[in-house]
This record gives sequence, structure tokens and C-alpha cells, in this order.
Amino acid sequence: MKRKRFSLLIFSALVLLLAVSCNKTDEYTYEALAPEYMSFEDFRVAPKASPAKSIKQAGKIYFKDNYIFINEVNEGIHVIDNTFPGDPQPVTFYEIQGNVDIAIRGNILFADSYIDLLAIDISNIQQPVEVGRIPNAFPEVFPIPEDINLPYLWQEIDRSKGVIVGWTKKTVSEEYGHQWGWWGFRNDVSFDLATGAESGGGAGVAGSMARFMLNDQYLHSIAQPWVLKTIDVSSPENMLQTDSTYSWREMETLFKYDGHLFIGTTTGMMIYSLENPSKPEYVSELSHINACDPVVVEDGIAYVTLRNGTQCMNTTNQLDVIDVSDIFNPVLLKSYPMFNPHGLGIDNGILFICDGADGLKVYNAENPLAIQSNMIAHFGEIDTYDVIPLGNVLLMIGQDGLFQYDYSNPANIVLLSHIHIGN
Repeated sequence: MKRKRFSLLIFSALVLLLAVSCNKTDEYTYEALAPEYMSFEDFRVAPKASPAKSIKQAGKIYFKDNYIFINEVNEGIHVIDNTFPGDPQPVTFYEIQGNVDIAIRGNILFADSYIDLLAIDISNIQQPVEVGRIPNAFPEVFPIPEDINLPYLWQEIDRSKGVIVGWTKKTVSEEYGHQWGWWGFRNDVSFDLATGAESGGGAGVAGSMARFMLNDQYLHSIAQPWVLKTIDVSSPENMLQTDSTYSWREMETLFKYDGHLFIGTTTGMMIYSLENPSKPEYVSELSHINACDPVVVEDGIAYVTLRNGTQCMNTTNQLDVIDVSDIFNPVLLKSYPMFNPHGLGIDNGILFICDGADGLKVYNAENPLAIQSNMIAHFGEIDTYDVIPLGNVLLMIGQDGLFQYDYSNPANIVLLSHIHIGN
């Protein structure tokens, strides 16, 4: 009886093994993203100016010589005459495919265009002229998809087909044991800060979300989260990469202060020396929990906002105040809870924080250990993204548009103008 039972078990196991081995449909199905291409011929056309139009999806913001430049994500740049902050006038729109970042030195505007870096002469603001281009300056850059939770089909990428300009959802069926894998840089649209912009041959002023940072004749760029590239732009017609520095942290934002480059990363703040501007050198760092974070600095104090979000993968929303008077040993002084902080700016002890959907918050930061108890103003019910303080006028961009405030009297901050986003 035992022998029969044992034989039956063996027979059943053999039948099951045979059934599995003969099953040719042992597959699983999932949704993934396949690349969409634009031919190099269609992609590498010179940027052109078109009539001013409404802002639909604002990205980075930049200020130079009484003009405001606002990135329309992946489409180009809005140019606004801000001679009179109470009455800003849209002037034109620069059509630049795949544009996210902006920097201006003298009369040359530097802009990314998906994988390329462009140098554009804007001496005549109405007639931009491409004077230089580095093809494949940022070969790692892909446009961010709408659904960032789906994997990329990187094995389907064929760079000979052209530039990747988007993604198509695709149903994939595979045998178990086979993996397509996924990879891709998310070209973030999330916004050298100073108390005033230089005019003439100098650089303009960027918001705290900048990934482009000008330093004299060099442009520093976060080409992808783990690579900091330095490009000599002294001759816009012949731009030349001088350095490519790899980081063990995922870099997000750049800020220049006192001969150093402060880099906001998802896991901390890094400091690089610009003593040799063609090749930034690592100095020090300060770690924090995983969070998105831009950084600004004034008088030896760094201000870093940490927030949660899809890409940041954390639940922390706070402001960190860091003593960087000893550049080799940054020390966390205090952390303050916030709602969902994004960009920020500091000007002569006045701290501006874009606290996401909780609006713009303004603090007296003269005492770094008592910031939260020294709020000057709170402009709620607006969804805020980034700011540029310009001495007396604050530029603020967010989901609800471009706002300008007069803060010459911090005790009585006044709204000067508002340009809506959308039709």
C-alpha cells in the first residue's frame, strides 16, 4: 500500500513537471514606456521668436537687464519686459524644443534643448540668433514622462533614430526570467541668487531651483543627477566642456556664494570650491534624510528646504538652517517644520520661502535660531514654486502665475503685479 502511494506521488510529480515544461505561454504582462523620437534634422533647427503667449506650464525663472525669462517646460522661454514691475509686458516667446534651464551672460542666453546646449545672441530681444551649439552635451537627458511610476524600456532605445522627445505606454509580455529593465534621467521641472542682478556683461539672476549656474566664463550644469559638468562659454561660438564630475549623491540644484558652489541633493548639501573654475573641487558635505532640497546662502548661513514628493520619496517638510562659516565643517543649527517648501531666497536677512500650496512665507532671519517666531508676512491661497529677490522687488513663480511684490518696507510688503498662468 505504501509502495502504491509512493508510486502515485512520483507519477503525479512527473505529470506536473511535463505540463510545466511543455507550457510555452509561461509569460507575464505589464505596462511600460517606450521612447518617441524626433529626427535630428527636425530637432536641430535654430530657435526663433514668436508672438508672446500665455504661460501654461511654468518652469525655471531668470532675471537679466529688466527682463524676466520664464521657461515653458520643454517648449521654450517667455520673455517679459519688467521695466515697470507694476506693469510687466510680455514681449515674445523663444521656441526651443526640450528647454528646461536658462542662464544669461552679457547678451548670450544659454539654454538646454533636450540633449544639446545652445548659445543664443539676444542683443535684439525680438530676434534671437543661435551662435553656438554643443550637440549631445547632455546625452543622458530624457524628458520626464507623465507617469513616472512606469519603467522605461531602455533596451528599445535606438539613438540613431533621433532625439527622445516623449514616451508611449506599451503593453509588454515576457517570459519569466527575462527582464527589459528600466533607466532614464528625469529632466526635472521643479525652479547664483543675489540681492540684485548684474547688468551689461555680467550674469543675470536665477531662482533657487537652478541647474545652470554661471561663474565668470564658465557654466556649471547638473547634466544628470550624478554628473556635474563645467563648460567654458567664453567663446559662445566654440563652447568647450572642461570637466565632468561624478557625485555619489543625486544632485538637484546649484547656488554660487563666496567662491563656492553649493549643491542641493536628495540626501544632503554638498560644497565645491571654485578656486579653479574650470574644475570644481569637493570641499565638504552635510547629510540629511532623503528629500528634495534647494539651498541659498547669506552671511555664512545656508538655508535648505526639504520636502516630500513623488521623486523625493520621503514624508519630511522642513527648513534646515546650517552654519557654513567654516566651509570645511558645515553644522546644522536648527530645523523648522514646514508645509511643503520648494524654492527660497534670502536678501539682507529677509527670508522668502515658497511653501507649496500654503503660499509665500516671509521671515526675519537675522536670528537663525528663532526664524519661525519671526514671520513677517504670509501670502496664502497661492501655489508657490520659486522666488528671486532683487533688492526691493521679489519675483515669485508658481502654479497660479508670476507675482511681484515690493518688499522695500518689510513690514508692509505690497503686491505689485500678477500674470496668470493659463488662458
